[in-house]
Amino acid sequence: MTSAPGWAVHLPAGTRLDPAGLAAHALPEAWARHWRSAPERPALGDATGGSLCWGELEAASARAAGRLHRAGLRSGERVLVSAASSLALAVAHLACLRLGLVIVPANPAYRAAELGLLLADARPRAAIVDDAERAVSLRAQGSELLVLTPTLELADGPVPALDRIGPEAPALLAYTSGTTGRPKGALLSHGNLHATAEALRIAWRWTPEDRLVHALPLFHMHGLGVALHGTLQAGASALLLPRFDPGDVLDALERSAATLFFGVPTMLHRLLDHPRAGALARLRLLVSGSAALSADLHERIAARTGQLVLERYGMTETGMLVSNPVAGPRRPGAVGFPLPGVELRLAASGEIEVRGPNVFGGYLDRPDANAEAFTADAWFRTGDLGELAADGCLRIVGRAKELVISGGYNVHPREVEEALLSHPAVREAAVVGTPSAEWGEVVTAYLVSERDVTLPELRAHCAERLAAYKHPRIVHRVAALPRNALGKLQRHRLCDGSVLPD
Repeated sequence: MTSAPGWAVHLPAGTRLDPAGLAAHALPEAWARHWRSAPERPALGDATGGSLCWGELEAASARAAGRLHRAGLRSGERVLVSAASSLALAVAHLACLRLGLVIVPANPAYRAAELGLLLADARPRAAIVDDAERAVSLRAQGSELLVLTPTLELADGPVPALDRIGPEAPALLAYTSGTTGRPKGALLSHGNLHATAEALRIAWRWTPEDRLVHALPLFHMHGLGVALHGTLQAGASALLLPRFDPGDVLDALERSAATLFFGVPTMLHRLLDHPRAGALARLRLLVSGSAALSADLHERIAARTGQLVLERYGMTETGMLVSNPVAGPRRPGAVGFPLPGVELRLAASGEIEVRGPNVFGGYLDRPDANAEAFTADAWFRTGDLGELAADGCLRIVGRAKELVISGGYNVHPREVEEALLSHPAVREAAVVGTPSAEWGEVVTAYLVSERDVTLPELRAHCAERLAAYKHPRIVHRVAALPRNALGKLQRHRLCDGSVLPD
């Protein structure tokens, strides 16, 4: 089948694509090709100097799978993973997927209550964490939960048959960030994840010669489904950093002869402010995602480094959907064209709707949410509003949903509002996002309170209840929150400046 018109910009000349074939394989099939054909080629490394070539990665992940199997874990069972990026964590991730286990990624910044929601909904058989306090909390919440560190401190066992799962098998149960009440877990199959990784390999011309500096966390689609899975799909290599630090990233770019770096706009903003930002010029591809990249930042990066940032668009439920082209104009303020296999349309309201082999089948045990998320003809409603240029290039113009995206992380206003309302001086609270050149948006709280409550006081109050990225960075005290005749909060009036602080 030839490509749909929207895909042509991403495909090398003469390429023919069957979109159904993108999801016809499980992730380990691509990995197996690389560790069989090039076992000595570098695969993964870390900041401590540790490294694994493809053959060693196969052996290490097989040994880890043997340990998990000996401990009683079986295909289809779920494993909660909440740890900083490391070589050991990557090996454990591969081991779980090769064994047929389902990964439930969680932000290491989550507090006990936040993890408790995931435990109750996902019902994992085991958890992998790198923090002793979090391990104690998990054991207290789930007495039968097997709690491990990323090194999987278990006795070795016979390696069972691996890589036997099919593309339809579940691989990732990824929870949409910041939900309240009962969480929504997006269940993605191996085929869904393979479709995203293969589409990116084709569109971004990803080859075994590419070297990625990986400073993203391994708990969301950007760091996991794009950076790690994409590297493995292409047979390329990656240097894993435990956290983002501009100096560390630039050091790694220079010493590793890196060709790729993926980041969120906040990261790119900080890299550009570094005295050695010129090192970005050596990259083949500088990619931005997880939040909108301002046209101003795009242009400043180009002026200082010569790099034309490639912006793309995706989400937890779908993997990657749209990208600016590698071989073609990259438009500031636009996210580009549908990736291979992706179909995209705009509803009458302007909401972006998509379908394709990368799109998940639905939320775990949530028929109510699934009915709302999909149209009658099975297109997924993204909740984002878009505009299409005459040539099909997409620009994101807003969100139908109320999420705030700060530093690449999703923050649901209601969750923050509930934490603020637990403060004894706060009577009413509303949270919105305020545009920020550095963060994309910052969490901003409007409060009706009995007294003037300071920002440090509010952040300290939230510290026991929410991950730090959800804490307000701006607070306004107001006489009343804007509401309609039925008492419903008019959140848009907080965003448009029509409500002034006291």
